[in-house]
Parts: sequence; C-alpha cells; structure tokens
Amino acid sequence: MKRLTHLAIALILALGLVVGGCATTQKTDMTADDLVQEAKKNVCEITVSEAKEILDGGEYLFIDCREPKEYKMGHVPGAVNIPRGLLEFKIDKQVPDKNQNIVMYCKTGGRSCLSSCTLCRMGYKNVKSMAGGWKAWEKAGYPID
Repeated sequence: MKRLTHLAIALILALGLVVGGCATTQKTDMTADDLVQEAKKNVCEITVSEAKEILDGGEYLFIDCREPKEYKMGHVPGAVNIPRGLLEFKIDKQVPDKNQNIVMYCKTGGRSCLSSCTLCRMGYKNVKSMAGGWKAWEKAGYPID
C-alpha cells in the first residue's frame, strides 16, 4: 500500500510540473519593447559619440549582433559579426576573455541591449550597448566598413 501511495504522489508531482510548465513569478505576456526596457535597467548604454571615442581609443571589441546579411551591407570598422540568435553559442570561442571590453550594437539598439544583458549574465564584465545602433552611427557620418 505504501508503494502505491508513493507512486501516486510521484505521479501527481510529475503532472504538476507538466501542467505548470514554465510558470514563474516573473511578469508574463511581455512584448519585445518590454524586454528591451527591462534589459536597459541592467546594462551600460552609451551614445554613438561615446562609441566613436571608444573606437578611436582602440581598447574595445565591437560586436555587431545583426544578421550576416545586414553586417555585409556595412558595419563599424573592425567589428566582429555574431548574430544575436547565435551569441550564446559562439561568444566563448570568439571572446574567451570575460574581462574583454565589448561594445555591442545592432540596427537600432534593441538587439544589442538584449545581447549585452545576455553577456553580462554569462559573466562578461565590461559590456556596453550602443544606443541608436547602426542607424545612429550612419546618421552621425562615422566611418563604415
């Protein structure tokens, strides 16, 4: 009888996990903008003019997290392309030093903000996100590769 009771309890717990799925205490039904705004609270965002000064100083690695097709159409000189969708899988090989100074950018700043947040969660300590992204860089008339 005890064995049957333990089996029943185990089944009820398993069913609870399946039905509950990924229920959390965090806010649900968030939009992409909500996710970006939440990420902005946790990342260092810099202006495009600050990013240009950093580029001129040469101490930072610029990572373009747009898609390869976007990157090929033009990018910040010397920037490395690691698309946001592959970032977690490629960053360790391309940037093994978690103390590396990094500036992330995308088209307008949303993906780079989310990417910066991800890198910080992965232990990277010196990550900045370029507000306004590629569009702001182009509009400012800064160099393009």
